[in-house]
Order: sequence, then structure tokens, then C-alpha cells
Amino acid sequence: MSGLSRYLAVLRLLGDERPHMTVPEIAQALNTPTSSVYRTVRELLADGFLEASVENKYRLGPAIIEFDRRVRLSDPLIRTGERFLPQLAEQVRVPCLVSLCRLYGETVMCIADFHHPAVDFVSSYERGRPMPLLRGATSKIILAYMPTRKLQRLLRTHLATEEEYEAVKAELAALRRVDYCITRGEVDPGLIGIAAPIHDPNLGINASITVIAKQSDLNGELAMQVLPFLVSTAKIINDLMSKSSIPGL
Repeated sequence: MSGLSRYLAVLRLLGDERPHMTVPEIAQALNTPTSSVYRTVRELLADGFLEASVENKYRLGPAIIEFDRRVRLSDPLIRTGERFLPQLAEQVRVPCLVSLCRLYGETVMCIADFHHPAVDFVSSYERGRPMPLLRGATSKIILAYMPTRKLQRLLRTHLATEEEYEAVKAELAALRRVDYCITRGEVDPGLIGIAAPIHDPNLGINASITVIAKQSDLNGELAMQVLPFLVSTAKIINDLMSKSSIPGL
């Protein structure tokens, strides 16, 4: 395992379920010699990515927060798109959350969101949480705009049969024609997701903006009324993001 891979493997062990761990616990979880883990932990401590907890345990350190701030200040999608999320949530007219998500390896990750104050449900799309790439409106509309070769490789890896492969390909082609995706209960039971693409190959960004609400609140004609606001917001973000990447503009 390379140096960077070792560091990431340790950092990814820590979170809600395991807020802090000892070196032997880390070594056992990674099936790695304790001596190697000690060296990795020592280096992560020195740079602030880990910090000492109680009883010889270690937790994530403040350097993570520093880099989170750096991403928020420098990422063109966050800088351009985050400000439009509250406005879109108000236009929906029912309690909803609006998420800005992007491709992250073979997953999709929420990088910014806005919760309407009246929201009383919980969505699996939490900021910073990798989500499945083949399920839900947020992911499917991103897949629809993925480069053909990359998409084919991914589908061949994750789909078991030729029938599944052809069915997903046809579904994604249809989504690209209409420029939006609506799914119901595919990620969270009882919730509806309505997503539009944000796509800029020059910036290497393949993303989406999604309205998530209860199916009972946002059904039938009301769901379709959200589309003009959603699609126009996605287009505004895309246009502004593209212009900001052109020197002198």
C-alpha cells in the first residue's frame, strides 16, 4: 500500500461509528502490522490530520477542517452554485431540501445543501457522504452526462447481465433527451428526488442539483411545476461557472 493510500485508509476508518481508535485497533481493521500503523499515525498527527483522544486513542484532527474551508473557497461548483440553493427551495413551495452533488470516483457526493426550515424528514444525501451511482435521480442524471467510454466501463463493472446493461443505457439516453430525472423511493422510502444536470467538461465537473421532498407533499402536477425552476437554476449555475473559468471574465 502506497504512502497516500495508507494515510487515507486510516482516516476513512474514523467517523460516526468509530470516532476514535487505538493503533492496535487500526492495525487489526486494516490487517496491517502495528509498527507500520504507528508510523502512519505519527505522521498524520504531525500534520494535524489526527489528534490524540483518550486512552491512547486517536480521532480526526483539525487539518480536515482547514482543507474543507479551502475546498469551499476554491471549488467552482460550490462557489457558483451554493448561493442559489435557498432561492430554489423557496420556489418549490413545499418543505424540501436542495442538494448540489458531484461525481466522486464511482460514487456521488453531496458538496453543498440547503434545508428548508420546515423540513421534518431525513435524506441519505448528507454533505460529504458517498452515495450509490446507479440509484436515485441525483446519480442517474450525472451518469447520463458521463463520457461514453467511462460510462461503459462503469456499467460493465457494476451490472451483472447484458439485459441490465442495455436497460440502464436506454434509461440514461432518455434522461439526456429530457434533461432531468425524477425518482420515487429509490434511495429513501417515501421521498421523491427531482434532479437536473450541471455539466462542464472544460472544468472536469459532472454534477447535479436536486430537490428532495416527501412524495406526499410533492406529487403529480406539483412535481412537474418544480421542473422549470430546477432546470433554469441548473442552467444559470452552469453558465456562470463556465464564464468564471474564462480568463478576463
